[in-house]
Amino acid sequence: MPQEKIINIQIEGGNAKPGPPLGPTLSSLGLNVKQVIDEINNKTKDFKGMTVPVKITVDMTTKSYRIEVGIPTVTALLLKEAGVDAPSGDPAHKKIGNVSFESIVKVSLMVKPKITAKTLKSAVKSVLGTAKSIGLTVDNKDPKEVIKDVDAGAYDEIISKYEPEWASR
Repeated sequence: MPQEKIINIQIEGGNAKPGPPLGPTLSSLGLNVKQVIDEINNKTKDFKGMTVPVKITVDMTTKSYRIEVGIPTVTALLLKEAGVDAPSGDPAHKKIGNVSFESIVKVSLMVKPKITAKTLKSAVKSVLGTAKSIGLTVDNKDPKEVIKDVDAGAYDEIISKYEPEWASR
C-alpha cells in the first residue's frame, strides 16, 4: 500500500505562489514546485479572486501527485456574481449589490456537491438565504420576498429549465 501525504491549502484562484508555506512543503516532498504551482493555477483560474480549497495528495513512493480543487463558499460565489469584494456589515440596512435570479440558480448548481439540498428548488432557497445574510438583493427585491415567490411557484419555469443539469451533477 502506497504511503500518501495530503496537503490541504486555501489559495486565491489562479494565484498560487511558490513561496512559503506551499513551496517549501512541496519541495520537502521531492516535487517539482513550479510544475505543481502551475497545475494548481491552471485548475483554479476560473475562481480568480476567490479563496479556493485545494487538496494535494502525494504518493511518497512514486512522487506522483493528484490535485483536487474544492468549491468556494456560497458567499464567495455570490460576491463574485454581484461584483463586490465583501459582505455587508449590516445586511438589513445596507445593501451591497444586486444579482439576478439566474445567478442564484447558477451558484446553486455550482455548490451542489457540498450542500444537503435534495432538489434544485431547495438549494435555490438556501442560496437566497445566504444572499440576504450578506446584503444582496435579487432582481432588485429582498431575497426573503424571492423565497416566498419561489414557494408560490413564480420561478418554477426557470428552475425546471435547470433541473436536468441539477440531476446530472
